[in-house]
Amino acid sequence: MIKTKLCDLIGIEYPIFQGGMAWTATGELAAAVSEAGGLGIIGAGQAPADWLRQEIHKIKKVTDKPYGVNVMLMSPFVEDVMQVIVEERVPVITTGAGNPGKYIPMLKEVGTKIIPVVASVALARRLEKAGVDALIAEGMESGGHIGEISTLPLVPQVVDAVSIPVIAAGGIYDGRGMVAALALGAEGVQMGTRFMCAEECTISPKVKEMILKAKDRDTVVTGRSTGHPVRCLGNKLTREFEQLEKEGTDPEVLEKMGAGKLRLAMVEGDTQNGSVMSGQIAGAVQKIEPAAGIIQDVMQGAERELARLSQRFGR
Repeated sequence: MIKTKLCDLIGIEYPIFQGGMAWTATGELAAAVSEAGGLGIIGAGQAPADWLRQEIHKIKKVTDKPYGVNVMLMSPFVEDVMQVIVEERVPVITTGAGNPGKYIPMLKEVGTKIIPVVASVALARRLEKAGVDALIAEGMESGGHIGEISTLPLVPQVVDAVSIPVIAAGGIYDGRGMVAALALGAEGVQMGTRFMCAEECTISPKVKEMILKAKDRDTVVTGRSTGHPVRCLGNKLTREFEQLEKEGTDPEVLEKMGAGKLRLAMVEGDTQNGSVMSGQIAGAVQKIEPAAGIIQDVMQGAERELARLSQRFGR
């Protein structure tokens, strides 16, 4: 069995994080992933604190295993969300869109592990100095808001720059991705897109169908002109967005145009006018299956791949 420092740090069986995707990673999905031995993560996004507390309670009814919450630090509810995390003694938080430094003392006081998502070496170094417990190095292959460096060059550079555990994210789907991440020096992986097609994921079936039909070149990146690029599956919204960007539309107008579009897709099922955030690996997702099945497939695939490599190159 593949065990890493990450398993010991968090108290999980398998070094697999489920991405904390807003309006996608609810208590139902996170509970299933945690119960199956990975780390299920609720995506707080821009949801209010009361919603988050409700989702946390869903997990606690299903499992007593570790779970996490992803906090979007630009959320208007971030202060209240952090208070709920402290009150509920959430075991792990992952963070994005900012620096969690000001919250570290209060989180450490209740034993919460802090694991920010980073897209550069500079930010990784800064956050290690701030006292975080580990880092998620996320390449631009991932869905949603992205950086400019892909997973393959990003992960080893972050690993070499810090002394805390690094989790690889972006473009990881199966056991081969797990082995590749370990070879780059990561202590585990985070996967988002494949878990969108878990049976326990509560997003609209229309979104799942769109992912299952996706091909390798079906994602696009919009929003570069706003300074906040986003990877989604191409649709009517992305085509309109791309056209407006070519015309030099004011970034503030574009930001307003994107507001609420993720929920429109994931919750309401509008896959043409909503934002279907998805990673480039969508083309590899072939079926809807239980979260536990996804985890077992990744781990068993990794074991097979290690055995194959050993047989091929072993001495």
